[in-house]
Amino acid sequence: MGEKKILPGNTPMMVLSLLIEREKYGWEIIKELAEKSSNQFNFQKGALYPILYGLENEGYVVSESRSVGIRQIRKYYSITVRGKEHLEKKLAEWEAYTSAINNIIKGGMKYATT
Repeated sequence: MGEKKILPGNTPMMVLSLLIEREKYGWEIIKELAEKSSNQFNFQKGALYPILYGLENEGYVVSESRSVGIRQIRKYYSITVRGKEHLEKKLAEWEAYTSAINNIIKGGMKYATT
């Protein structure tokens, strides 16, 4: 469906939105994306980690590896000040974009229901 075309450019914004709450490791992010989207966004680790690495390369997130058990290490990601500024900008763009689309769609819906 169409959401597959919209998703790639907006996935970093969704990830940053989750990290604004608190630091998280990859599986937590995947789980929350699914839960908060009513399972519309189900990611595999192979799809999420390139996004996280890109955000880290841009300076929007930082990561820290921690031992959580015998031979188990988790990489926790947290948003940076630069990441918060970027998210704020992207959310404003998103609001303007969705508002414009809603204005158009609502006009069409008026005619479709009459």
